[in-house]
Amino acid sequence: MNRIALIVTIAALSIGGPADTLTGRWVSRVPNNDGTFRETIFVLTQQGTALTGAIITPTSEQPFVDGAADGDTFSFASAPATNPRRTLYRGTRTGDTIALTIARPGRLDQTLSADRGPDSAGRLPVRAEPPALHPVPDNGLARTPPMGWNSWNHFHGQIDDATVRAIADAMASSGMKDAGYTYVNIDDTWEQARDANGRITTNRKFPNMKALADYVHSKGLKIGIYSSPGPFTCAGYEGSYGHEMDDARTYAEWGIDYLKYDWCGAGRMYKDSEMQAIYQKMGDALRTVGRPIVYSLCQYGRQDVWKWGAEVGGNLWRTTGDISDNWDSMTRIGFGQDELGPYAKPGHFNDPDMLEIGNGGMSDAEYRTHMSLWALLSAPLLAGNDLRSMTPETVKILTNRDVIAIDQDLLGRQGRRVRKDGDVEIWTKPLSGGATAIGVFNRSASEASTTLRCGDFQACGGHRIRDLWAQADRGAFGETYAVSIPSHGVALLRVSK
Repeated sequence: MNRIALIVTIAALSIGGPADTLTGRWVSRVPNNDGTFRETIFVLTQQGTALTGAIITPTSEQPFVDGAADGDTFSFASAPATNPRRTLYRGTRTGDTIALTIARPGRLDQTLSADRGPDSAGRLPVRAEPPALHPVPDNGLARTPPMGWNSWNHFHGQIDDATVRAIADAMASSGMKDAGYTYVNIDDTWEQARDANGRITTNRKFPNMKALADYVHSKGLKIGIYSSPGPFTCAGYEGSYGHEMDDARTYAEWGIDYLKYDWCGAGRMYKDSEMQAIYQKMGDALRTVGRPIVYSLCQYGRQDVWKWGAEVGGNLWRTTGDISDNWDSMTRIGFGQDELGPYAKPGHFNDPDMLEIGNGGMSDAEYRTHMSLWALLSAPLLAGNDLRSMTPETVKILTNRDVIAIDQDLLGRQGRRVRKDGDVEIWTKPLSGGATAIGVFNRSASEASTTLRCGDFQACGGHRIRDLWAQADRGAFGETYAVSIPSHGVALLRVSK
């Protein structure tokens, strides 16, 4: 296989460790496009021809295997040979610089260099012991699932002040604001470092966060931000570790209305069993700053977060890993939420991750399934597409007010699966006023039909049906109601007296 090399130039760092062996800490600094750097530290210990050590990134520290040295050449691997994801590192040393070639299965080789760094390189700050557990008072926010937009699914790290302003403009002008979308949320990569007083600063992509918040507020919208309880965020930027109170105050001063708090970098400091106490720390901080800030926990459903998320002040908590813009990912996540239903209630919701509607990886029928399922789950509706360039059909899906009303129903109850016939699943959600939402999902590759019986839904006698995607009333619910659903499609119905 033909391979090309990506050469990364690394700035020299202060030198430490034995100059005649590989033993030491070798630091690679890869520049981001915002004035920050992402560091990788290679910790090497050489004893004769044996080489041991670890690879440290902002969010992980992994020992390597199969290390060997022969003069100034060496090699090691990230995993045993039996692991299909094994990465092989081959290198040479020239003085206080090493050059590495990194070979990953199915990917082009990468080459980079690293300089001998100080003994402090890659070391974590002193660990702060988790606080004792106690209930954090309910903040009174998010009585219905939050609605808005988040930058990560579409833009990842390529988000900046100008784009956020343009997204706010598009939310206000596209009909999304009128449909109930409120929050414009900035995800990872906005952070720079801390000043002498410990205050978080923004990188050059976001020159003035307070001015940006003011602009979003001027549109009648709210603004959200992102951090981590660890020293680093998922993308390797400055986290909130040791500065929870500082950051909560800063967010309040900026005018922030929503915080997504992502576990990533905390995994190097704490065990999963300490997660509840660590999230409680920020929950306490947010309660003291005098500004209402929705608190979103992002730790991928670990430690049964639905059982304690509300106790640490959380308004919503992720129940799963990251979603991707494809049918398999969306359905695996969405249809896997059934057993979590009892834990959702006003102000505290399960979060199966953001919407992918409009990003192009699924058909319109599949996106209607996505929207319907999230509405039945009382999930946060956080669009993850580029609001500036939506197709009319994407706007129609995201702003269907009948569907949104299912999600935003004041009971705050999460829907449950009531029947599964092969690839056809039927879900229901109780609604205020005695109504019921019924979702009939076809997970197969061909059209499917099924029959609903009024007795299965306590809907016999005097009940009417509305088809929410057709936006049409279907008359009385007789003894039965037949539906046909296209491949990967949905029939979403509201049944009421």
